[in-house]
Amino acid sequence: MAGILPCATWPKSGPSFNCTLFNTNRHWIISVAPYFTSGTVRCSWARANSNPSPEFRRGISCHSAMAAEAPPTFEFDLVIFGASGFTGKYVIREALKFLSSPSCPFKTLALAGRNPAKVSESLAWAAAPCPPPPIPIVSADVSDPSSLVALFRRTSLVLNCVGPFRLYGEPVVAACVEAGTDYLDICGEPEFMERMEAEFHDRAKKTGALVVSACGFDSVPAEVGFMFHSRQWEPPAVPNRVEVYVVLESERKIVGNIGTYESAVLGVANASQLQDLRRTRPRRQRPEIPIPGPPLKAQLIERQKTLGLWAMKLPSADATIVRRTLTALTENPQGLQGDNEIEEYSEKRERFWPTVKPAHFGVKIGSKSPFGLITFVITGLFIGLLGMFAFGMKLLLKFPEIFSLGSFSKKGPTEDEVKAATFKMWFVGQGYSDSRLASERAVNPDTEIITRVSGPEVGYSATPIILIQCAMIVLNQRHNFPNGGVYTPGIVFGPTDLGERLQANGICFEFISKRSLRH
Repeated sequence: MAGILPCATWPKSGPSFNCTLFNTNRHWIISVAPYFTSGTVRCSWARANSNPSPEFRRGISCHSAMAAEAPPTFEFDLVIFGASGFTGKYVIREALKFLSSPSCPFKTLALAGRNPAKVSESLAWAAAPCPPPPIPIVSADVSDPSSLVALFRRTSLVLNCVGPFRLYGEPVVAACVEAGTDYLDICGEPEFMERMEAEFHDRAKKTGALVVSACGFDSVPAEVGFMFHSRQWEPPAVPNRVEVYVVLESERKIVGNIGTYESAVLGVANASQLQDLRRTRPRRQRPEIPIPGPPLKAQLIERQKTLGLWAMKLPSADATIVRRTLTALTENPQGLQGDNEIEEYSEKRERFWPTVKPAHFGVKIGSKSPFGLITFVITGLFIGLLGMFAFGMKLLLKFPEIFSLGSFSKKGPTEDEVKAATFKMWFVGQGYSDSRLASERAVNPDTEIITRVSGPEVGYSATPIILIQCAMIVLNQRHNFPNGGVYTPGIVFGPTDLGERLQANGICFEFISKRSLRH
């Protein structure tokens, strides 16, 4: 517990009063009725930001001499689930960087997975060359929902690293929602994320579980990068469209992990399910973008002359996530109000969101040479053609090295390959120097602004950095967020200091240029 406010000095007499306590991860309201003439304090408490246990629902009364018993706390501030996986061990290593810091909001960390021995190996790898710290390792399996619920009831926040999420993610979300436990993951699968929103949003709001997917390279750099870019369009200027060019660079060839490949194969194979899901959902309000404008370019391969890149459309989750955030912002123009948010944050939130301007949004993969795109084209063709058939999908999953031309392997990348890789995301926005021009449909955009997000390797360096920073914000600022629900990272973390935290940890946001498009 960080401290007791405002009643560090207890009154010796007087009427009932409210006393607010903050621990590292929850906001508690305590109502105390002092009767010091009898040497007894009678108190009851209510939990503001989590699913109350049955004891809380019945109400708890405590009696003690001259003092009140502290409110219940969680056994674990943070649980990394799927800690034995390839990405999981990198997330452990990132968490260990902060665990011993006095300002770290997770004082108690646990690791969970179906094979405790493998989790122990991951912890030893992550802690090397130092001996592994005494962190609890808990056996939990997605095939045993009761084991998940039992663990999550003792936990403030769960980080889920188990993929593909289409196969293994739903039991973890369901258990967190049932337990009223907050949840973050590194999913980049649109169908899974939208299905979780459809199935669990209302229930999560009732139980107090905050569920946020895509808290890794998919899709925080795109979300925070779009907001950073949008704020460069100072009134009266407005953007019309923003195209992102993702460039992956390395001094040596980097091999992706099989889990990422499997997610891509299963996503393409089940693309019709996403369309079916969207058709069954209520139609939501769309953001108002200054005139529709020309559609985002749809050529198979495009030459981006300003950046000196060749590019093609990237079927990632980024565009879907950004659009969902803009839809949520349209429905909530001042963002999401926290149940117990402090006044300073409320004012910051209300100032922040008007600076984010909606725009058409698309994502492409870029390369300095057209030959650099050949692997993406061929892999995409294999997945698109074979993924439509059950037998073809089995081949794709059995022989990832062959069908990805060596870009993915069941062994994953080496540590040297991870260290040698970096990424750049170029945000090229076109719009109007004056919003009044947008009403003249014959007028093309007259202004271009370019910003950039850059950082280390995307899957095993950037993703753990992003996930742990998101976790620390949730644990530190939980009272500023909604009681519960299923949301995108942008609408939750937009007004927070996530951008500054990422900048301090090697993921940079830069303004590059602004120019007129008038000839």
